[in-house]
Amino acid sequence: MSHFIGLFHRSFSSFPNSALETVLPIPQLCSNGRLQEALLKMSVLGHEMGFHGYDALLNACLDKRALRQGQRVHAHMIKTCYLPATYLRTRLLIFYGKCDCLKDARKVLDEMPEKNVVSWTAMISRYSQTGHSSEALAVFAEMMRSDEKPNEFTFATVLTSCIRASGISLGKQLHGLLVKWNYVSHIFVGSSLLDMYAKAGEIVEAREIFECLPERDVVSCTAIIAGYAQLGLDEEALEMFQKLQSKGLSPNYVTYASVLTALSGLALLDHGKQAHCHVLRRELPFYAVLQNSLIDMYSKCGNLSYARRLFDNMPERTAISWNAMLVGYSKHGLGNEVLELFRLMRDEKRVKPDSVTLLAVLSGCSHGRMEDTGLSIFDGMIAGDYGIKPDTEHYGCIVDMLGRAGRIEEAFEFIKRMPSEATAGVLGSLLGACRVHLSVDIGESVGRRLIEIEPENAGNYVILSNLYASTGRWEEVNNLRALMMQKAVTKEPGRSWIQHEQTLHYFHANDRTHPRREEVLDKLKEILIKMKQAGYVPDPSCVLYDVDEEQKEKMLLGHSEKLALTFGLIATGKGTPIRVFKNLRICVDCHNFAKIFSNVFEREVSLRDKNRFHQIVGGKCSCRDYW
Repeated sequence: MSHFIGLFHRSFSSFPNSALETVLPIPQLCSNGRLQEALLKMSVLGHEMGFHGYDALLNACLDKRALRQGQRVHAHMIKTCYLPATYLRTRLLIFYGKCDCLKDARKVLDEMPEKNVVSWTAMISRYSQTGHSSEALAVFAEMMRSDEKPNEFTFATVLTSCIRASGISLGKQLHGLLVKWNYVSHIFVGSSLLDMYAKAGEIVEAREIFECLPERDVVSCTAIIAGYAQLGLDEEALEMFQKLQSKGLSPNYVTYASVLTALSGLALLDHGKQAHCHVLRRELPFYAVLQNSLIDMYSKCGNLSYARRLFDNMPERTAISWNAMLVGYSKHGLGNEVLELFRLMRDEKRVKPDSVTLLAVLSGCSHGRMEDTGLSIFDGMIAGDYGIKPDTEHYGCIVDMLGRAGRIEEAFEFIKRMPSEATAGVLGSLLGACRVHLSVDIGESVGRRLIEIEPENAGNYVILSNLYASTGRWEEVNNLRALMMQKAVTKEPGRSWIQHEQTLHYFHANDRTHPRREEVLDKLKEILIKMKQAGYVPDPSCVLYDVDEEQKEKMLLGHSEKLALTFGLIATGKGTPIRVFKNLRICVDCHNFAKIFSNVFEREVSLRDKNRFHQIVGGKCSCRDYW
């Protein structure tokens, strides 16, 4: 249709409404759903068509997303030399936009002799909604150069396009303009502004805007909750959700999707079930985004069977749905299940695998001790079998896969052959593998390189220090610690937590802060006696200090995972599963401790660390000691 639109500049005047249009009422036909009859009457009326007839037809075509019929209406305007008013041109623009004919919509806008704020905003909105952020910003810039001033809806719309680094820079400029024109207090503008900052990771600015809003609705509250959840500030997200409820606001499906993200971050299964029940009781629409969040929550809380049940019952799955389930299996080390689900996805041919899909599959192969299969899939990506070229993350996954399998030199050579320079993430995967498999030479080379690339990352110092400590090179350990102090680099403290009676109980290494600390420590001593009788032997290699064996054993006993397990044994009834979560990787000693613990006390133990799930029953772990 775009070749018709240029004819709008012809200087013809529109014909007045005819009495014939009254006899043959097109608006009534359209309102009764008789679009085809209305189009036939349009042809009969010819030049007698007027504003009300065209308006009714365009609205009917817009409601039905009837592209060809709408094009007939547009063509009739041109054929009969009808010159539409700005309102009708805007309806045409909106019609083409809703039918995803963005080029035609833009053509209508460009050739409008007069544009109003609705015209500009409609085009900006459609570009923004369809992910064409740069085009939306370009139209807004053109509007600013015109005589038309944006209103609150224009600003609220264009702010949604201010993403990534360049976008947030423009967003901050818009923020200044909003303050100058006194638009920040508008609820739509304020909500869009805080959403922009939240998605850019600038949560402090987002919260400041939120607190300054004259009134807060569910949209603004949801935006700040989503911002916290996306940044991993899960407790803050849940706190904000409680405030939303206390103010009597009704959460919508987007709110619950964000809350479920926060609950999955803290692995609060019971709270997640409650949120799920709230959604069902309130009969909220089960859009894919909400179902995906539920699948993700149940997977990250260790309930894979229920996650799969939700997945199988979805009427329509998106790529995100498949990816959430694949990642869930991968995190549990279930490589065969990952490959089976991936085959099902390809056989159905309804949803194409994307970059995240292949990353989840490769990760599943890595955690499932299936490196040869993973390498074959990666080779298929290189050959174009999946229509997705590997990026840095896929290369990093292969390095992790080879390193995890002890093929350190092969992983090192693979990095050298990468088409681009290895990132810190890729090198970090290899360094971790060097620590596990005691490959000192390669590990030292990689570790030193990492410290040059990101000197502020404490993890690199710690892993390299661990590698030195495992081989008794205490001087290098002390030098690294001194370097960390010199650069003011601090290590993230390890902590474990366990939920009991709707409360999270946190433990740190050698914790003395928990209100039941004395009870926990006394119980731990009892446990240790039974554990040693059952074959538990402390692993001194997990202590990174040059102290005697007795002191190392005391330090190992104070690890946060052991304290949390002990509290779980005290606080829960016999036979109740114990679920412990840790913010860092579980050490080998704590893993061995948990396996023997589950056997001695006949408890199912679920340990979730930063990267993996460990489901332990009767002394055997789902990871098969491969993590």
